Amino acid sequence: MDLTQGTLEEKHGRAKKMMLWFGIISLIMSFAGWTSAFVVSSSRPDWLKDFQLPNAFIISTVMIMISSLSFILAKKALKNNNRVLTTVGLIITLILGMVFIYFQFSGFQQIIDLGYNFTGPTSNVTMSYIYLIAVVHILHVVVGLICLLVVIYNHFKQKYTATKMLGFELAATFWHFIDILWVYLFLFLYFVR
Repeated sequence: MDLTQGTLEEKHGRAKKMMLWFGIISLIMSFAGWTSAFVVSSSRPDWLKDFQLPNAFIISTVMIMISSLSFILAKKALKNNNRVLTTVGLIITLILGMVFIYFQFSGFQQIIDLGYNFTGPTSNVTMSYIYLIAVVHILHVVVGLICLLVVIYNHFKQKYTATKMLGFELAATFWHFIDILWVYLFLFLYFVR
């Protein structure tokens, strides 16, 4: 397919999708760097090898996975011109995204209750990596929630149709990416010592 062909709107759509994918690739590289540093640092003598992630992180993982399903259902409903079901799916996705963040902070509180802080005399390099990786991911979830709010606003303004849904698709792609990224990070932090 020649990227120079098509209407101006199609060209803009392809350009926006390409910019999103460049951003996603740069995020993949950043998190790959942090997880690689985690693996290299695990040979340190002060590394915690027997630490188990708090259960709140398991709950948050389930929430974010369900949120991806609700976004998929919202997109399918939009393609079927079912505005009510689209709205329900988007609102559920938004709520589950906020619940994800709540349980992430609950997990941090459980780590603090165990006596491990991000910095200071009660910090540990293992916990500092976990905080860093999880907090940077949460920031991206917040960006995803902002995108979702824009999509909900535009949906109420009836800017999306079954054939015109670029903003919806871009937000969905980013949301699914941050969901998949967290599942990878959770499994990595859960199993890699």
